[in-house]
Amino acid sequence: MNQYLKSLGWNDFFAGHVSPFIEQGFEVGRIALEHKRLYRILTEHGELLGEVSGKLRYEAAGREDYPAVGDWVVISARPHEQKATIHAILPRKSKFSRKAAGEGVEEQIVATNVDTVFLVNALNNDYNLRRLERYLILAWESGASPVIVLSKSDLCDDLENKIAEVESVAVGVPVHAISSEQGEGLDALAPYLGEGKTVALLGSSGVGKSTLINRLSGRNVQLVKEVREGDDRGRHTTTHRELFQLPGGGLMIDTPGMRELQLWEGDEGFRDAFDDIETLAAQCRFSDCLHAKEPGCAIRLAIEEGTLDRSRFDSYRKLQRELAHQARKEDARMRAAEKDKWKKINMALRQTKPKR
Repeated sequence: MNQYLKSLGWNDFFAGHVSPFIEQGFEVGRIALEHKRLYRILTEHGELLGEVSGKLRYEAAGREDYPAVGDWVVISARPHEQKATIHAILPRKSKFSRKAAGEGVEEQIVATNVDTVFLVNALNNDYNLRRLERYLILAWESGASPVIVLSKSDLCDDLENKIAEVESVAVGVPVHAISSEQGEGLDALAPYLGEGKTVALLGSSGVGKSTLINRLSGRNVQLVKEVREGDDRGRHTTTHRELFQLPGGGLMIDTPGMRELQLWEGDEGFRDAFDDIETLAAQCRFSDCLHAKEPGCAIRLAIEEGTLDRSRFDSYRKLQRELAHQARKEDARMRAAEKDKWKKINMALRQTKPKR
């Protein structure tokens, strides 16, 4: 295995899919930055500026079929021009997605091929358990392992209580409290940042993602702005997703702050994020219990006894309805995409049909 590619996260998973392309003379690279369908690609030739081939663009049914930051792509390189053409995207080992902003139904891929997701939540006015539950659903669904990073611990007067609250909604998920400004707690993050390992930073604006990446990099690679006075709300600093190589050998994907985090899909992720409630539901007397007035409801009993917080159960039901609504909309989108696909095929067949 090429050592440079290995340092970028290349492993047997990707190698198992690339052989047919290598036999045709293609090479591989990893997407470090995307900007208006232009891509900065890390390759054995150094950084190349790439764009997708006409064929890949034609076959793309939506945004999810274009390269995203973290993707391994098949390229034809032109090192003398410092450019490359992207011909294919290798299968993704993991994929963190959310619903794109707006009324439409479209997936927005935030980062791919990530080993660990750092869910960064600041211990100031940004602290929000309900938002954290949303992040956990999508993190579990992505295929990567979630880790909760509570930043700005130096601003928190009741740290132990906050950690306990987070652990109550993130059962089994590692929780680390840090202060990037003071350099406290950062050593605990080192095990996730080994050579070739990729971590994605996710969280709202102003939670300290850019400060953290600067601290781990040992230099200012990201611009940092102060939070607004009065409400502790962060200002948008990072405006795009970008993959950085860290001095210790790890890789980190920084992402713009996300105030609106609409769920894209989350079947497995939902069950993992609410494993405590799912386990209780399995103990109800009736398998189709609605947890309302049915006798023998384990969830209502847990709420009455104080072992389950009512607000967490309300959040569970709300997110459950949101995912069901999203699934119905996605079914309609898939039907439309399939119809459009066959329309393209039929048009191509008519164009190649010999004239009499």
